[in-house]
Amino acid sequence: MSFPPELDLIGLPHTPSPELSIVFVNWNSTDYLRECIASIYTYAREVKFEIIVVDNASPQRDVDGLKEQFPGAILIKNPENLGFARANNLGFKHCSGRYVLFLNPDTQLMGPAIQTMLNHLRSSSNVGIVGCKLLNSDLSVQTSCIQKFPTILGQVTDIEYLRLRWPSCKLWAIASLFAECSEPAKVEVISGACMMMKRDVFERVGGFSEEYFMYAEDLDLCYKVSHAGFVNYYVGGAAVIHHGGKSSGQREVNQWATRMKFMSILQFVIKSRGRFYGASFRLAVGFAALIRLLAIAVAFPFINRKAGQSMISKWWVVFNWAFGPGSSEGAAPSR
Repeated sequence: MSFPPELDLIGLPHTPSPELSIVFVNWNSTDYLRECIASIYTYAREVKFEIIVVDNASPQRDVDGLKEQFPGAILIKNPENLGFARANNLGFKHCSGRYVLFLNPDTQLMGPAIQTMLNHLRSSSNVGIVGCKLLNSDLSVQTSCIQKFPTILGQVTDIEYLRLRWPSCKLWAIASLFAECSEPAKVEVISGACMMMKRDVFERVGGFSEEYFMYAEDLDLCYKVSHAGFVNYYVGGAAVIHHGGKSSGQREVNQWATRMKFMSILQFVIKSRGRFYGASFRLAVGFAALIRLLAIAVAFPFINRKAGQSMISKWWVVFNWAFGPGSSEGAAPSR
C-alpha cells in the first residue's frame, strides 16, 4: 500500500478506542456524505465508532465543511485522486477499530443496520465480509448488492428484467434478497458500497488490490477472502439506501465509468481465470452488447425516448470497448 507524501491529514478529536471504524472515500459527494454520517449518528448510537473520510481531491473542494458539522471525524485530503482501492487502504491505515466498515458516501442508514451486521460479524470466527440489503432511492431492491463471481454465461444473461422475473435462478443467486427469512445467507460477492469485516481478516488478505483504480475491487476482495477460508454473508435484516452513481453526472464521466467498469471486471476475470477465459469473456460481452443494441433499436418507438438513448449510449460504449483496441481506455476524463 503506497500513498503520496503530501497528505493533508486533519487530526480532529475522535472516539477513543472505537470498536468499529467507518471508512468513506469521497469524490464530489459531500452533500450525500453529510446525510449518511448524520444517519449513522442517529441509528448507531449503541456502537462505539469512529469515522474516517478520505477525500480524493474532489473538484468541488467543499469537504472541509464536514469538520464543522462532525468534529469527531478524521479527514484525510489527498492531493490527487488515488482511486477507490488505494484511498480505502489509506483510510484503513488510520483506523483503530477491531472491525471496519467500508461505506459509500451516497448511502443512508435505515434503522440499526450497522448494529445488525456487527452482531453477525461477532458471532463466528469464519465470517469474512458482511453485507446488507441495498435499496435504490425509491426503496426498491438493488439486485447487484449480492452477486456471483463473473462468468461468461452470467455476464451475457445479466439482464435486470430476467433477474427480477426469476430471482430464484441459481445463475444469479439473488433469491435471498427477496426471501421472507432475514437469516444471514452465504454469498460469493458483497457490493463494495457497504462491506463490513474484521480488521485482522482485511490485513490477512492484504487489503484492497490497488491494481484497480475503480470498480471490481469488491470482486477481488471477496475472492481473496473466500480463498483465505472465510465465508461472506448477506444479512437481509439490515438495509441501507444506496443512491448510486452520485459522484458523477456529465456524459463524458459516465461513459468513462462504463468503460472502466468493464475493463476492471475483465482484469479480475483474467486474474482469477486466465487470459484465454478473459479473451472469451470480452468477446461474449461485446456480442451481448450488440444484441442489446439491436433489441433497443427495435423497441425504441415503444419505450421512453430518454431511457432508450441512455441505454444505447451505454451499450455502444461497451460494444466499442469489447471490439476496439482499448489502448487508452483507462485514462480518466477531464473534470
